[in-house]
Amino acid sequence: MVIPVEQLVFFFVILVRISAFIYTGPFFSLKNVPQKVKIGLSLTIAIILNQTIPYSELVYEGVIGFGILIVGEALAGAIMGFFSNICFQILSLAGQLMDMEIGFSMVNEFDPFTNAQVTITANFYHYAVMLFLLITNMHHYIIKALVDSYQLIPVGGAKLNPLISTVMIQFVVDFFVIAFRIILPIFAAMLIVNVVLAILAKVAPQMNMFVIGLQLKVLIGFIVLLFMTLMIPSVSDFIFTEMMEMLKSAISFLK
Repeated sequence: MVIPVEQLVFFFVILVRISAFIYTGPFFSLKNVPQKVKIGLSLTIAIILNQTIPYSELVYEGVIGFGILIVGEALAGAIMGFFSNICFQILSLAGQLMDMEIGFSMVNEFDPFTNAQVTITANFYHYAVMLFLLITNMHHYIIKALVDSYQLIPVGGAKLNPLISTVMIQFVVDFFVIAFRIILPIFAAMLIVNVVLAILAKVAPQMNMFVIGLQLKVLIGFIVLLFMTLMIPSVSDFIFTEMMEMLKSAISFLK
């Protein structure tokens, strides 16, 4: 069986966008995921799509034109993966900010997923949300969104809109806003604790406020974190909704 060169080029262009998304998107881009798994998943999805997407002739002129086409497809996949990954990191940022308020920021641990030092609450929320999304098969919907992108952006039809930089900046702003909204209960609780400690320092100056304050903040922080842990399912659902909206926005600016 002889496969035409045009079909191989068409398959390769599909593979480029899929691979760029797999290497930058949530779940699949983690460093402890073996390279063979990433490559195998990319090839599997690309082979399936190559059989389902109607063949259309790719328009390009020479090697330079083909290179531009490949770069465009790679950027399209990478941008979609980056946008969806932003939402996945919201709770990690929120956890680090919580630890700064409670006093756990000095307690870091090595995260094999990112090869970086992270705080314990950030690590806990990161794994909790990842586990919840995997249990509910949300990663299937992420792959489905990537596959559906070929209906809006045909193979070889990715174009970068200059306005996408503005959208990316807005997404980063929303990233911090959502993280701060999540940790508002901790901020409110620590504010009340600081006010109480300030009053005690004036009423009973002989008390060691440093020792009392450290223990009180940890105790109140644990209580608030316990109640916030019960909100993880709803927060995960919110993050998934935001992730899908960001993917839709990214795709709309790549048409």
